[in-house]
Amino acid sequence: MSPSEPTEAASGDSPKYQRVMLKLSGEVFGGKKGYGFDYEIIHGIAEQIASVARLGVKVGVVVGGGNIFRGMRGAPPELDRITGDHMGMLGTVINAICFQDALEGRGIETRVMTSIEIRAVAEPYIKRRMRHHLDKSRVVIFGAGTGHPFFTTDTAAALRASEMEADVLIKCTKVDGVYDKDPEIHSDAVRYNNLNYQEVIRDELKVMDTTAIAFCKDNSIPILVLNIEDEGSLLRAVKGGLEGTMVC
Repeated sequence: MSPSEPTEAASGDSPKYQRVMLKLSGEVFGGKKGYGFDYEIIHGIAEQIASVARLGVKVGVVVGGGNIFRGMRGAPPELDRITGDHMGMLGTVINAICFQDALEGRGIETRVMTSIEIRAVAEPYIKRRMRHHLDKSRVVIFGAGTGHPFFTTDTAAALRASEMEADVLIKCTKVDGVYDKDPEIHSDAVRYNNLNYQEVIRDELKVMDTTAIAFCKDNSIPILVLNIEDEGSLLRAVKGGLEGTMVC
């Protein structure tokens, strides 16, 4: 599919989406280095999410852990896959706690829920409890992925988006949408405004992993890919502005 013209959408003060799921990669937490913690970036993202929450939008956030541990990438060959995946899940919990602090520092009531029980620092994930928090206008941050090895945090985001009945799953990245090739390498890369799920899978566009894309397709969850480091991009998108690339 060639890049298409975006469809006009309203962008007034009222939000277009009432329930949103955000997927934050661990690399976003790491800023330009891609690892560790860039608190200027983290606080900037927290302010964007706070501005959306203040509109009354119900917000869920799934965090990755790539700034701490990238699963089996870079791991020694003798490291067991399941062990590596559990290490990665625990990395996401660290990010969830970090991000909770950033949001609460802006007056946003927040709860961290994890798929692996760590009761000293977070609540175990229970769907009914999650919905209760959303009804109380709390931002819910999900850590530890799905709680199972072999599944990515992309898949966790798609699963939790379905369970919270999100209107849209927003993939927050460092680029302003999906391109036909890597824009950091190819100066002639062209950004798509709209795609469908099959095109993403067929052309291997790396929006999210294939399992997550297929789950969103089966459950009719639109995916919006945008640059979260572009100040105000998230708020504009939630209000219906033309941001990034929409997959639906």
